[in-house]
Amino acid sequence: MSESASPSGAFDALVQWAMTAEHQADVVAARAEFSALAGEVFEEDRQLELRLAGFLEFYLCDRVAPWAGTTPARARYLASLTTEGPRQAQAWRSFCETWHALFEVKELEEGRVTLVALSSRSEVAVSERRAMHGLSLGDVLEARLIPFAGGLAFSSAWVWHPHEAAPLIKAEAERRRQAGSPEKELLFDCARRSLKADRYRQIAIEKIYEFTR
Repeated sequence: MSESASPSGAFDALVQWAMTAEHQADVVAARAEFSALAGEVFEEDRQLELRLAGFLEFYLCDRVAPWAGTTPARARYLASLTTEGPRQAQAWRSFCETWHALFEVKELEEGRVTLVALSSRSEVAVSERRAMHGLSLGDVLEARLIPFAGGLAFSSAWVWHPHEAAPLIKAEAERRRQAGSPEKELLFDCARRSLKADRYRQIAIEKIYEFTR
């Protein structure tokens, strides 16, 4: 099966292409950068697998790799233009055009989720066959959307924030939007708070997501 048959298949192939032994030192450096941004994760954390997936996406799609002079995803795409067909090249290009942001859940339907980006208030529909257990209307989640088959699909990495935190995050997003603050600052701020909420259940969610602290 071609790597372009699904986003997950193409992503797995991209991981194998980029994360080789010769790039091990850069992977270690990138992991430290990601931990400083999103919070350090430990073996006992419930979010361990999702955060590891988030790191892979950060390394491949967001961070400029010294050995490539661009993101690994873009390096793979550029290499494919002369060595592979247009369909496969488009699969790699999709990972150069992902949308990583905080979204509010507006509608939940079978096979489809409608989201509103907190930074721009733009609305987008995402194809999703899996049941979105634990997700409710009005919730806020960190997600990465991948262009695929003429639409958008979710990546495998998520950060779901507690329902009680949603109005606090949305208010802070609006405050920062008006102030012109970088979107990713709030995204990573919330990611760190999500880990704290998981670890310290005795602390009220409203305290953990109190952005004046």
